[in-house]
Amino acid sequence: MLQYYLLVFFISMVPVIELRGAIPVGLGLGLEVLPTYLVCVVGNMLPVPVIYLFARKFLIWGCDKPLIGKICKFFIVKGEKAGRALEAKAGRGLTIALLLFVGIPLPGTGAWTGTLAGSILDMKFKDVLIACMGGVLLAGVIIGLASAGLLGALSGFFAVG
Repeated sequence: MLQYYLLVFFISMVPVIELRGAIPVGLGLGLEVLPTYLVCVVGNMLPVPVIYLFARKFLIWGCDKPLIGKICKFFIVKGEKAGRALEAKAGRGLTIALLLFVGIPLPGTGAWTGTLAGSILDMKFKDVLIACMGGVLLAGVIIGLASAGLLGALSGFFAVG
């Protein structure tokens, strides 16, 4: 059982997959919902300070390197694009907008991209941390409910006709 919790913990740390992939895996392995949720939230949040403090510097450094240059440029462009779009829409409510960006489980959103965007926008670490934590908690609830089948059951219950 411990190895399954470790598995979902590490899956939730992987960029793009994050807890959005880890929660369904954990529930598919027969783990309980609440412990799986908590383990995945911790795993998803663990890289946030490292990303905030070092990712931007590493990506800028790696842009002109032969093996990693294209990947680094891709992530810088993606982070800048997401950050600028978020900033243009949010104005002064940037922290809330970042929380929603991280929290709505769509491809390309999540703690990794949100933290990188916050870093590129020179947001305060505290604001990025609050937004990412809130977003990860929200995404975890949405994915947990969807994985447990509650959203499907509710939609059938409220279906018209």
